[in-house]
Amino acid sequence: MNSDFSVAAHALVYLSCKNSVLSSEELAGSICTNPSRVRKVVAKLKKAGLVTTKEGSVGGCRFGGDAETMDLAQVADALDVTFVESSWHSGDQNQDCLICAGMGELMDGLFAELDRLCKERLRHITIADLSRLLLTPAPRHKRKKETLNGF
Repeated sequence: MNSDFSVAAHALVYLSCKNSVLSSEELAGSICTNPSRVRKVVAKLKKAGLVTTKEGSVGGCRFGGDAETMDLAQVADALDVTFVESSWHSGDQNQDCLICAGMGELMDGLFAELDRLCKERLRHITIADLSRLLLTPAPRHKRKKETLNGF
């Protein structure tokens, strides 16, 4: 997984709170990344209907839904994110040893199930939930605990 999911979540929370058309430069300033990177992520969000865009000198993007119902699984789907995967596999399918030959496929199944469970969990966390956590006065150490346990 790359950090596009974090860029997208940050942009969507910011856009939903600002409730106006914002340039990729302004979004990039809040996210602390490059405007071209923001535009690449926003293009995927637009294709999924999560943001709308406006071209021209006063162009930019705007939040395109309801923050109370837009969940993080929708964001992950828009970006085609895989949260749990491995590019390396132990063993070798061409070996006579059952463990050696089967471990890679077994682990792929485990990773796919963990990824599915992660996305299922994200269906219960909305953009509005993130906004509330960020904007509700609370000590930072409590925010982290609430983020992990509050959904």
